[in-house]
Amino acid sequence: MNKKYLLLSILFYALFCEYLQAQKAHVSSVWSADQGNGTYKNPILHADYSDPDAIRVGEDYYMVASSFNHAPGLPLLHSKDLVNWEIINHVLPRQVPLEVFTAVQHGNGVWAPAIRFHKGSFYVYYPDPDYGIYMTKTTDPKGKWSEPVLVFQGKGLIDPCPFWDDDGNNYLAFAYAGSRAGLKSVLAIAQLNPQGTKVLDRGQIVYDGHELDPTIEGPKLHKRNGYYYLFAPAGGVSTGWQLVLRSKNIYGPYERRVVMEQGSSPTNGPHQGAWVDTQTGEDWFIHFQDKEAYGRIVHLQPMKWESDWPVIGLERGKKGTGEPVLSYKKPNVGKTYPPQNPAESDEFDSVQLGLQWQWQANPDGTWLMPSSQGNLILYTKQTPSAQGTNLLDVPNILTQKFPAESFRATTKIQLVGSDKIDEERAGFAIIGEDYSQLYIKSEKGKQALYYGSCKNGLTGGTESANLIASLPGEGYVYLRVEVRPGGICNWFYSTDDKKYKRVGEAFTARAGKWIGATVGLYASRDMTINDSGYAKVDWFHVEPLN
Repeated sequence: MNKKYLLLSILFYALFCEYLQAQKAHVSSVWSADQGNGTYKNPILHADYSDPDAIRVGEDYYMVASSFNHAPGLPLLHSKDLVNWEIINHVLPRQVPLEVFTAVQHGNGVWAPAIRFHKGSFYVYYPDPDYGIYMTKTTDPKGKWSEPVLVFQGKGLIDPCPFWDDDGNNYLAFAYAGSRAGLKSVLAIAQLNPQGTKVLDRGQIVYDGHELDPTIEGPKLHKRNGYYYLFAPAGGVSTGWQLVLRSKNIYGPYERRVVMEQGSSPTNGPHQGAWVDTQTGEDWFIHFQDKEAYGRIVHLQPMKWESDWPVIGLERGKKGTGEPVLSYKKPNVGKTYPPQNPAESDEFDSVQLGLQWQWQANPDGTWLMPSSQGNLILYTKQTPSAQGTNLLDVPNILTQKFPAESFRATTKIQLVGSDKIDEERAGFAIIGEDYSQLYIKSEKGKQALYYGSCKNGLTGGTESANLIASLPGEGYVYLRVEVRPGGICNWFYSTDDKKYKRVGEAFTARAGKWIGATVGLYASRDMTINDSGYAKVDWFHVEPLN
């Protein structure tokens, strides 16, 4: 084989691989940041990927985010250009301690994680504010991650970030949650053992933000031109700013500068995220914006260095401090990649559950059967006895994030009840501290459709339910919700997928505990029996509103 033919073959194979990747890529019909003309719009992900952290490894970008009580936990996303992302894995198949997270733990679990690549391995350090800071690692981010190791035990230890210094020492930056530690608004650094599996001390406070930067947290530790940098959000989730601290000594003293704030931008609380560089030498910053019921959505900002200080966003009047952009030219990564977004719709034609789905607690293996026959089977699970009238503490709700500001979600669902019991249900819900749902219920050998809603579900609220219609047998029913700006939701149902009837008044979605509202599917019952019925879900579709 001559060299020219070999080179052409290699080029053809590379182009064919890119073509196959483009063919597989999902492009959302409700939100895609890539504008197709070399620019992007913010947010790059209009979904609740809270507290994002990201790295570049060669030509690939990886992002992790908080997942709190949901399982599988700690979503891992991949991109080639920082604008177009897909979910490729969850770092935690189930949360530890396993027995604790068999029950719904609203607001607990995985808080702000950090991802790093060191000597051929990917590391994720994540905090559970009730137990301490864990580490898990892998050489294949799409594969299995190691069992979490408790690196730093203690209540209120949050927001870890590992750092391998060029002198051979290892460190861990972190913060404190006032709700558990009785202290907040400070940043600390501890030393790590060579393996990164244990801290060697309890850490040293290196910055106190009480006076100038209250609620400072989420430190990300870097080194550049002889300076140690702590990138850290301050001022509160929805009202704060992005701070950067720098020092020639890792333990300080640190100088401070506000490098990004809302200013005249509509993007509130712009902070908490990741500095990432491209293979062409550009600098970018990924951060979140708190958008209430929609959660903490993800933005991308240009970044530059001036006199060894970063400026994030665009300077619009205050020297050294940037403001968020709404649109901008895409990062230069040396190539152009097609649009791609996390999946939303699901035909349920695979034996593997789609990566967009998460449970409210650790699954026990009996809640579902993904099927290659084109149906998802959700077995009815007995509701927790103390919370039978409140959907929020039902662990076996299969949820996914709101994908856009406006969208329509429809599911084709059927309740196949057990012959031994009434009171089984199959439902479709919008879940937050307030929730609403449409559900099919078995009653004395027949089925009926109900609308249920609940206010203040995390603080004692109970659900009210209204009969909507009697159903003809155990056939499929089509349940639909339409979501409009402000989280305004309207429910509909149909028995033929052609004519839809509206149900009740508009419902305003509300965020959950530290998370945005979610859409969810479930099957449940109130009684103990020796077998269960099930919900058969043919498909779940997310589409733009008409």
